[in-house]
Order: sequence, then C-alpha cells, then structure tokens
Amino acid sequence: MEADEIDALPGQPDGVDFDQYAGYVTVDQKAGRALFYYFVESPRNSLSNNPLILWLNGGPGCSSLGYGAMSELGPFRVNSDGQTLFRNDFAWNNVANVIFLESPAGVCFSFSNTSSNTSSDYDNAGDTTTAIDTYTFLVNWLERFPQYKSRDFFIAGESYAGHYVPQLASTILYNNENTNQTVINLKGIAFGVCYFRGYFGVANIQISFPFIGVSRGSSSRGFVRIRSIIGVFGYKLTKGIHKYCDFANDTASKKCFDFTGQADDEIGDIDIYNIYAPICLDSSLKNGSHGSVHDFDPCTDYYVENYLNIPEVQKALHANQTEWTHCRDYAWTDRPPTILPILKNIIQSGVSVWIYSGDKDGRVPVAATRFSLNVLKLGVKKGWHAWYSEKEVGGYVVEYEGGLALVTVRGAGHLVPSNQPQRALTFISSFLQGTLPPSTP
Repeated sequence: MEADEIDALPGQPDGVDFDQYAGYVTVDQKAGRALFYYFVESPRNSLSNNPLILWLNGGPGCSSLGYGAMSELGPFRVNSDGQTLFRNDFAWNNVANVIFLESPAGVCFSFSNTSSNTSSDYDNAGDTTTAIDTYTFLVNWLERFPQYKSRDFFIAGESYAGHYVPQLASTILYNNENTNQTVINLKGIAFGVCYFRGYFGVANIQISFPFIGVSRGSSSRGFVRIRSIIGVFGYKLTKGIHKYCDFANDTASKKCFDFTGQADDEIGDIDIYNIYAPICLDSSLKNGSHGSVHDFDPCTDYYVENYLNIPEVQKALHANQTEWTHCRDYAWTDRPPTILPILKNIIQSGVSVWIYSGDKDGRVPVAATRFSLNVLKLGVKKGWHAWYSEKEVGGYVVEYEGGLALVTVRGAGHLVPSNQPQRALTFISSFLQGTLPPSTP
C-alpha cells in the first residue's frame, strides 16, 4: 500500500485533503497479467466508515482512468492546457472511497506479458475473463488495503459496464456462497445507460440496442422510434428502416443499408452520446487556461490524453511508460445473449440495483431502457416521480419491488457525471444511503 501512494500528481492544485494511490495488481502470475488501478480516499476529515466503490467504464475496452477519474466523477479534471488539474467539487470521493480500474488487460496501462500485443490474453478477452480477472483483482487489492475488507462495497459503472457490473456482482455472490464467508461485502450495484446487449453497426455510427431478454425486433423498432420522436431523423426514414431491416435475425438487405446510411446523413455532425451538447471544434491545447467543473468542455478528451502521456504523470502514477489512449479495440469473444437471469438473481439476493440514464443520451435513450426493464415484470413500489438536487428537478425515478430503481438525470448524456456532476453526486449519495433521491426541493 505504501509503495502505491502518490506523493502528488503533476499540476494538481493546492489544498488536496485526501490520499491517492495507483499501481498494478497481478491477476494471473503465470501469464504476467496485471490490472492498473487509481484509488482516491475520502477527505481525511470525513467519516472513517465511508463505503468503497469500484468504478468501471465500458467500451468494451475503454479507460476508467481517462473517463471515470479524469472526466467524470474523480477528484480532478484536466485544464485545457493539458498540463494541469483543477478540482471537481462534486467528486464521488466526497461520499465514498473510489477505485478506478482499467480492465481488461490491454486497456491503457493494464497489461499482459504473454509474447506480444497479439497474444491470446488480448485475443480472448470477453465477459467471462473480465469478470474473473476483476474479482481476482478485488481479492488481491483487499489484501493490499486490508482496512477496507469490512467496508460496505458497491460497484458502479456505465455503458458496457451494464455487462461488467452485474457479472462481477454475480461472481462475488457465487464466491461468497461457495466459500461460506463474506469475502467481499457487496451491498449494491449502480450502472448507467443500461447497456445490456451488443451493438449493430449502422452507417458510420454504432447504435446500442439495450436487449434484456426481449426480441431484437421489438427492442430495435422501439429504439428507432425513439430517435424519430426526439427529432434526430424523420418519420419516413423510420418507416423504411422498419420495413427493410431485419433486426430480429441480425440480417440486413441493401435497402436497409441505404436507409441506415441516410440516417447517418440526417443525424448530422452531433455528439450522439449527448445530442444537445456542443461538439469539439478546436482540440488544440490552450496555455494559461483554468477550467471549472460547472462548465462542460466538449474537448476534454484531448486534454486528458495529453496529460496522461506526460512521462512525469505516468511516473507519479507508478504506471509503465507507454502511449496512453482512451480505448482499445478487442475481438470480443463472449457476451451472453441476455443478462436478465443474472440481474434477476442479484435482485433476489437482496443486493440493491440502480440503473441510471441521462435524458440527452442518443446512444441508449431513457425510453429504450424503460422498455427493456418492463420485461422483468416487476411490481412498482413507488411510481414515476421527480427527484431534486439543489432545489431543481434532477431527474425522475421509479422504484420496483425487490430493490431495483431506474433513475434518470435531467440534462445529462451518456457520461452522466461529466455533464451533470452535481446531480450525479446527489443520486449516488442517496444510493449509498439506501434511499431514493430527494422527492422535494
């Protein structure tokens, strides 16, 4: 633990009142496979019993350090000079101790020593190996940080973490049961944008279909209708896609590709992950700039990538010197056709399950998530209603029987804590406390 402690990150602001750690945890000694983590504790003057959260970004193959920690819910964000950091007033370590894990091996700083970048460790990455490696990481990490073994533990993530999070939770529950001891004290899981299923390539964009045990036809048609309703493309085009695209059988005719290509043209140059947000028009670094968490900057990815490729930054993080990029492409080897059975088992185990979604996300819209969850056929414990953050409507929430809740975040896109950091902190604080977000201002 002491060897992993970070003295200070280059360019960090003054007055840092929490401890931070980073390094590698080996998950397969024979293969030399190790996962990189960045860990931030709650401020030193906070309650010593704050829970522990593991944060996972999706992809599959994208960085929880570059996105989760540096662009969303971590304690710092990168200024537009690409060299210095500023504080995130609404960082989740205000209410919890947070691990950001780069997973699976091959993502950014995480690695395997087997022969080369075309090794079987990278070629065979998939849902199963990712869940096993992440569980092994947690067990070994807790040996390094034994003071957290008895803490309440939560898993959170977004996008393809709609696979990662439930599968890791299932692995934890299985091992707790089969060892007759609580190896990891799992209390709840929360994941964003309900990425339950794989994706189709449609023209130059990839549209995520949130299948959760429903037929592809019904879910896909619902998704296309949703995009038509919000005005991203027209009704005539929607009818053509319905007529010529056979989503149910994963097949498509030339007519289908003609219509989906037209959809790409009609959508235009927008950020499909945040359809009303500005796009990055100038990715160059700006000297002497100072950012604010209150002002969304669409060029943040460029600042983060520059910062994490500074040799002094990689050294401070105890990371191997490498060319860091946000995501890695994989020939993903396995994903279940549905995670519905896994999710049902988790709910039945008594573990709290929250699914959250930004209402500006065109990648996986809120309505598509609602349609998918209807397949669970759970009774409603508390009906759809507004929740509040700082005297404003923060979004809407419905609570189902068994501990499942769907929370929307008003004004947020796919990366909820990036677009609406204050509202994200409000709902995650409620989640950790086991209560719905405030229903009154």
